[in-house]
Amino acid sequence: MNIGKSVVIKGELTGSEDLTIEGHVEGKIELRQNVLTIGPNGKIKAQVFAKSVVILGEVTGNVTASEKVDLRDNGSVDGDIAAPRVAIAEGAHFRGSIDMQRTGGKGESKPAASASQASAPASQPATAAAGSR
Repeated sequence: MNIGKSVVIKGELTGSEDLTIEGHVEGKIELRQNVLTIGPNGKIKAQVFAKSVVILGEVTGNVTASEKVDLRDNGSVDGDIAAPRVAIAEGAHFRGSIDMQRTGGKGESKPAASASQASAPASQPATAAAGSR
């Protein structure tokens, strides 16, 4: 699906198919299972969430991908990028930080694990492995 050069969208854009944007989008874009391509004429002022993001146009806002962000030459990002794989071509513009998380979304379960370790008292010794004979 394509969003053409003359199309302006303000608000939240979600979907379950690959999308190419050549127009203007302001707000939030969510294509968590699909590829988002921002064409050379695309201008995005939004938080972007997708499986994979290919940027040939301009993005102002944070970009989060579960697989890859590919910033091509003449592409531009003013914002933070979070993805396991990030490619930035020579000639591209990037201003922000990069978080190359390896697990792709599994980091959200960490707070529960650390909370149970902190509250467990050392009152009972571990005997399961030592008493098997």
